[in-house]
Amino acid sequence: MVRLAEFRATGVTATTVSRLERAGAVIRLGRGLYQLPDATVDAHHVLAEAYKRVPNGVICLVSALAFHDLTDQMPARVWMAIDPKAWRPRVEYPAIRFVRFPKERLEKGVEFHVIDGVRVPIFGVAKTLADVFRYRRVLGTTLAVEGLREGLRKKKATPAEISKQAVEAGVWTAMQPYMEALTLDG
Repeated sequence: MVRLAEFRATGVTATTVSRLERAGAVIRLGRGLYQLPDATVDAHHVLAEAYKRVPNGVICLVSALAFHDLTDQMPARVWMAIDPKAWRPRVEYPAIRFVRFPKERLEKGVEFHVIDGVRVPIFGVAKTLADVFRYRRVLGTTLAVEGLREGLRKKKATPAEISKQAVEAGVWTAMQPYMEALTLDG
């Protein structure tokens, strides 16, 4: 997956890309985004596509929960965190739900995963769980507790890592009773 700007950076003109598209050497996924016609498509392809369209964003909340296999929900939109002062891009496809994160929260807990050859920033498990509790009024407490339960059950993050992120996010008091109940038996 390549953006037109990346083609230009390597010296390939827009005219050449247009010719490649007409010849069938590349397919146009959308405005300014191209891919090889025989490229294998990962189950999380939409996350790579969203990141290519919003290169300053980070995959977060429900999309990060689904990526880390902590929920059965398949989000209808890609949840993406952006800087509070960042320009909100207009993207037709994929559908993206933007969330403004404070700069210090946006830079911490980011992991990079390669999806369809694209290095995509996604918040780690502990950070995602804390953020889901932070946005529980929007997402629902049920989703937050389900994610926490699965994260602990699958040992994707330790209780110490999760509680550290919860304290930093200011949601430890909301998360603590659930954490205690889920870790009671060790």
